Amino acid sequence: MSWLENLERDQTAGNKRLAALLDPDDLPSGREWLRFLDRLQNSAVTDVFIGGSLLIKQNVADIIQSVRDRFDGPITIFPGAPDQVVKGADALLFLSLISGRNPDLLIGRHVEAAMRIRRLGLEVVPTGYMLFGDGPLTTASYMSQTMPIPLNKPEIAAATAVAGEMLGLRVLFTDAGSGASQSVTASIIAGIKENTSCPLIVGGGFNDAASVVAAWNAGADLVVIGNAIELQPNDLTWLPNPNGHSQATTRA
Repeated sequence: MSWLENLERDQTAGNKRLAALLDPDDLPSGREWLRFLDRLQNSAVTDVFIGGSLLIKQNVADIIQSVRDRFDGPITIFPGAPDQVVKGADALLFLSLISGRNPDLLIGRHVEAAMRIRRLGLEVVPTGYMLFGDGPLTTASYMSQTMPIPLNKPEIAAATAVAGEMLGLRVLFTDAGSGASQSVTASIIAGIKENTSCPLIVGGGFNDAASVVAAWNAGADLVVIGNAIELQPNDLTWLPNPNGHSQATTRA
């Protein structure tokens, strides 16, 4: 069963998922990196997303392999650029930035990467990517050269998501961006969920268990945490269990 089919199955069953977003430029090194991976394996995290906006220090393929060696869950590439498309992952989020009007991120980068992706044989997940926020400017907004959807405009969010689904995108991803001061609101998540049927991924601005659980309760199928894990790599016990428990549990 493919990564997308598994996500759709979990969506239908009401099973929630939790992803750790690992930016290869912001990871520990040496033995600390291995200890971190062991903590990740024993945490509530079900998925690992790998990608970043710059990637100036690390090789994505090497990171994927080391995660694969010590983490049992699926690994998905969340690319910031075509050169981050490498073999070894279970799937690739093929992101169309439908919240913005930058043609390079609607189709331009996709053309650059398409043949490379086909040669690698990666599972491609057509994903409608939407940036949200009221400021300050996040890395994602700066690098994408687009304006995010305001957090107080759930009707725009819902219409954008519906348009993405009508275009044939299979997953929707709402993101407040790395280091965001506020996560995407429950009203935005609920509005998108009410008006669309594809799986919904939500990321950005999650700094505590309560906000993650609130996103799940509002309709998110998979919540992504990046910056908060980077800031606390030695303690992942605060991460909430996707099955609804307040504390992380150790997996076999």
